[in-house]
Amino acid sequence: MEGESEPNLLSNGPNGMWPAPVVPCPTNPMVTPLLTDLYQFTMSYAYWKAGKHQERAVFDLYFRRNPFGGEYTVFAGLEECIRFIANFKISEDEISFLKETLPASCEDGFFEYLRGIDCSDVQVYAISEGYVVFPKVPLLRVEGPVAVVQLLETPFVNLVNYASLVTTNAARHRFVAGKSKLLLEFGLRRAQGPDGGIGASRYCYMGGFDATSNVAAGKLFGIPLRGTHSHAFVSSFMSPDEIVDKSLCSLDGSTTCEDFVALAQSWLNKIQRSKSLSNVFGETNQSELAAFTSYALAFPNNFLALVDTYEVMRSGIPNFCAVALALHELGYKATGIRLDSGDLAYLSCEARKFFCNVEKEFGVAGFGKMTITASNDLNEETLDALNKQGHEVDAFGIGTYLVTCYAQAALGCVFKLVEINNQPRIKLSEDVSKVSIPCKKRSYRLYGKEGYPLVDIMTGENEPSPKVGERLLCRHPFNESKRAYVVPQQVEELLKCYWPGNSGKQREELPSLKEIRNRCIRQLEQMRPDHMRKLNPTPYKVSVSGKLYEFIHFLWLNEAPVGELQ
Repeated sequence: MEGESEPNLLSNGPNGMWPAPVVPCPTNPMVTPLLTDLYQFTMSYAYWKAGKHQERAVFDLYFRRNPFGGEYTVFAGLEECIRFIANFKISEDEISFLKETLPASCEDGFFEYLRGIDCSDVQVYAISEGYVVFPKVPLLRVEGPVAVVQLLETPFVNLVNYASLVTTNAARHRFVAGKSKLLLEFGLRRAQGPDGGIGASRYCYMGGFDATSNVAAGKLFGIPLRGTHSHAFVSSFMSPDEIVDKSLCSLDGSTTCEDFVALAQSWLNKIQRSKSLSNVFGETNQSELAAFTSYALAFPNNFLALVDTYEVMRSGIPNFCAVALALHELGYKATGIRLDSGDLAYLSCEARKFFCNVEKEFGVAGFGKMTITASNDLNEETLDALNKQGHEVDAFGIGTYLVTCYAQAALGCVFKLVEINNQPRIKLSEDVSKVSIPCKKRSYRLYGKEGYPLVDIMTGENEPSPKVGERLLCRHPFNESKRAYVVPQQVEELLKCYWPGNSGKQREELPSLKEIRNRCIRQLEQMRPDHMRKLNPTPYKVSVSGKLYEFIHFLWLNEAPVGELQ
């Protein structure tokens, strides 16, 4: 697994007695069988007490509405679910705690049962991680003994809910920013705790971000790291006199500049004497120049300066250019600047003009293309506003609104029983959106002539698969007037076996994070633009086959009590 330096080399399963591919433990060591709601254990006891615990059950994990007012979601969190069940084992210490916690009436035989359970008799079918997904379509189908699968509900929902939400949020930011912009995740300090910070970095990268500031996430998952300095570094300097070691060797090693501080100051003087540049500023802040010079001495190959500590155009930009030109004289190339406050559209345009004038004035090729990074509580709306205003920003550092999913607190995943002992089950509600779709199902994505997905369709497990070129009736699960014929040009089955248990079925391999990220980007590019747009997106169609539609409504009528008017 990518980012795993010490994989779990033990065979997954009880004492290694059943054959299974080796899968590492969950990334977060807190993900254990006790990371669940108490009622999962009380239900498991009640199943056991009634002799129902071995009954074969099928559960669907899905969500009911797309987040952020959009019409698509990106599925994430599958790998952590598979890691969890591959290593599912209740320890003696955990059983002792459960004995103390559950009512005293719970029999000892139940705790003996808990000692022996694992997920060797569980099967998990799932949509591939990184896929674009839609409401009602199962993300995971979990089959196994009802008491065991019941214990998986809360951790599975927990592992999928935030992962999918923040991946979708990242994908939406990428869509608004455009393909050409560099997106940097800067949210660790504002995330909901360490786990939220690590998860956000991982899933934002999956959703299309290019790098993170989170060093731990870089180590764990191999995500590219980015970061330079803060306002504190700039304001910590009082004057250039504080810089002790002023020498800098040229890039090719042929010469050494003994006083790089003086070289930067001389370039600032040249900029001040330039007719095309001097009308922008007068005297710059010398402590800021000292900070930039010191940072350039430390990182001559990666010099990127935060230019808004004092005044962007009258101090930060001229000081940066002076140091960048001094580096250029020694063969180095500065990276660029970061703007963290003010009118980002205006300042980025003015900075770009200044860089272009420097390139023209001093004949430094490529100086006008210096990278401009912007931060400062950015979100979808501010990115959209910047695009409409016009700007010269090359990279965006986004934190709070991204990692906290400020626009929507949760995805709202649910885990519903759809079959037990081969008998389909349905959950009814006065709110039609909460009615579940019963029985073990297969899910397909049907594509049209232009290569775009047209509709996702669910069928009964034993129904024939849709075929390319054959007309198929697609029906809304609950609205009888919403139906359409589709002639698919491509048919893709969505649910694949990611955990076969001891069934002997072939298991899909878990790809690396980078492979999932590439899959996610391809999936998003494959969607029709009107489904993706921010304002009034077109809803994507999710349907059932004619047979499944008839069965849903037959079961609904059978299970719903008939009222009596007095």
